[in-house]
Parts: sequence; C-alpha cells; structure tokens
Amino acid sequence: MILDQFSLEGKVAIVTGASTGLGQGISLAYAEAGAKVVGVDYVEMPETQKAIEEKGGEFVGIVANLMSTDPIEGIINTAVEKFGKVDILVNNAGIIRREDCIDFSEKNWDDVININLKTVFFFSQAVARKFIEQGNGGKIINIASMLSFQGGIRVPSYTASKSAVMGITRAMANEFAVHNINVNAIAPGYMATNNTAALRADQDRSEAILDRIPAGRWGTPADMQGPAVFLASEASNYVNGYTVAVDGGWLAR
Repeated sequence: MILDQFSLEGKVAIVTGASTGLGQGISLAYAEAGAKVVGVDYVEMPETQKAIEEKGGEFVGIVANLMSTDPIEGIINTAVEKFGKVDILVNNAGIIRREDCIDFSEKNWDDVININLKTVFFFSQAVARKFIEQGNGGKIINIASMLSFQGGIRVPSYTASKSAVMGITRAMANEFAVHNINVNAIAPGYMATNNTAALRADQDRSEAILDRIPAGRWGTPADMQGPAVFLASEASNYVNGYTVAVDGGWLAR
C-alpha cells in the first residue's frame, strides 16, 4: 500500500529546535507517524515531551547549545544509547538577528552563521557517518527559508545562512546519495513562530506580507508536518538535493 511508504514506524529521528514552533510540530508529526524522537534545544522541552507521550510516543530531550558544534557527537551517542540507532536528522534550530546592513555587527553575523549554517553542516556530516556505519542509509532534512531564494531586509546574516543551507543541501546530496542517504530541505514561508513575532507585531509589515501570500494567512507548524514526514519516509527515496517551499504561494507571486 502506498500509504505504508509514508510510515516512520521503527525509525529514530533527531530534531533540533524541538521546544516550540516548527521543530515541535515536526517532532509531533514524526511521533504520530511511528518514530521515536530525540529533541534538542537550548531549553527543556516539557510541552513537546508531554504532547508526544500523551499520544503513546517516545521522546528523549537533550538540552544543548548548538551555537557550537561541541555537543553534536554526544547528541548522536545519546540517541543511539536510548534507541539503538539514528535514521533521520532534522536541522531546524536557528536564530535571526535584525539590523540594518550598514550597521550590522560582527557578533550578529557570527552568531547566526554558527548555528544556522556551521552546525547544520557538521551535524549532517556526523549523522551521515553514523548512517554509513549502520549500513541502512538515512534521511537529512534541513530547514531553509524564503530567504534561501530572496534577499530580505535587515537580516543579512540570516539570508546568507539560509542561502547557504540550500547550497550545502545540494552539495551533500551529491556525495551522500551513493550511501542511500537523502539530503533535502524545506523552505518555510512566513510562519507564525517566535522568529516572526516582530514582523507580526508590525501592522504595516504584517499586512504587506499577507497581501502577497495567495493563501492569505501566515503559515503554522502544522503546515510543515506533511512535507517533513514525506522527506523522512521511504516515499521520498528518489528525492535528492531538493528544497521544498511551504509558503502558501509566496514564491509563485
């Protein structure tokens, strides 16, 4: 049955940025699809854990600061110790800093690039090595952005990082496909999450954004769940190096 190909039964997924927003939504979707979830964030994740366990799923939370690559090996080791293997990685954790380009600070540049790009690459590298060691392939899903395609305003380091995420998704897919590892990305549109709180609070900017979205609304974490399950499942086994826009039609304008 075709729907069986979308099942994640018996899989183990690591999802970064799992405490709220898109990471929480993806974690819940994976648990509902049958996966055991290892959530990673810089804070505890009691809401995510409760929601998954109430549905009969299994969740392990790991508190780690992904501004540095130092925690990566420990996270993978913990996932393997708890659940025996790793099958899926979602690189969702990220930050945004808003400042005019003319005044943009080196710290705001480095902080965003470190977590949004450097950690994404080296986490993917480490998980790919584990996939190869296990011998069964795996799935890596990077969270890109509309600013993987566009320039944005007052967010130069975020734009740089998310443009690069789309690029390294392609680069890693080219090299990892031979090992039965699929690397793809999802580019969310304007989502109602913590990262867009400032935009949604600015009435003029919010109205301008909504005017351009054919769907006529901000996206939600639930809108990401279907694409995230698809890219983590056997249904996407021949999808490599692609960035799926989940944007309500924003890019179509």
